[in-house]
Amino acid sequence: MDLADESGIDSVTMRELGRRLGVEAASLYNHVAGKADLLNGMADLAAAQIELPSSDVHWKEAMRRRAVSARGVFLKHRWAARLMDSREWSGPVSLTYADRVLGTLIRAGFSPVIASWAFIALDSHIYGFERQRSNFSPSDDVDTIEVARDVLAAIPQGAHPSLAAVAMEYAEKPYDETAAFEFGLDLILDSLERRLGADSPTRR
Repeated sequence: MDLADESGIDSVTMRELGRRLGVEAASLYNHVAGKADLLNGMADLAAAQIELPSSDVHWKEAMRRRAVSARGVFLKHRWAARLMDSREWSGPVSLTYADRVLGTLIRAGFSPVIASWAFIALDSHIYGFERQRSNFSPSDDVDTIEVARDVLAAIPQGAHPSLAAVAMEYAEKPYDETAAFEFGLDLILDSLERRLGADSPTRR
């Protein structure tokens, strides 16, 4: 995980890991079955850092905390979202994580099927936002105001007025990534709450 944090997930090879540990790459196979097993373990460890939904709070707040926590993990480990989204959820931590999320939604009153759809909708936003964030701001030192000004300068006079209007806004003030994330999260959570109210008279 340290290697991936420093150099990206593509740098994680058995040879490079062995070099960093001062051992032959072949000796690593005494501990993991291969690179796929290693990546599965990394995904599971990343999942372990995400806050599990608590039964002590309302389901909507629990889902919010889970989403914000996941985003924090993805900001810390820039490789984690792509890796977790590409692996089978078969590790013990990942299975517990999925079970807790689904259990929270089911106890709130969602049917198992709707709970699974809600889980997918929330994770589509969480993982999708991270992908878009990486495309828009691939590194921490990107000045979003400068990016917006470059976009504005590239638009021909009088062309693409809607795009120009948005670029003009961001040319004056920085892109608020947290607000953008929570905007989408609120849309999903509010919609789920309305769905729950329509489907069931009881909510938790």
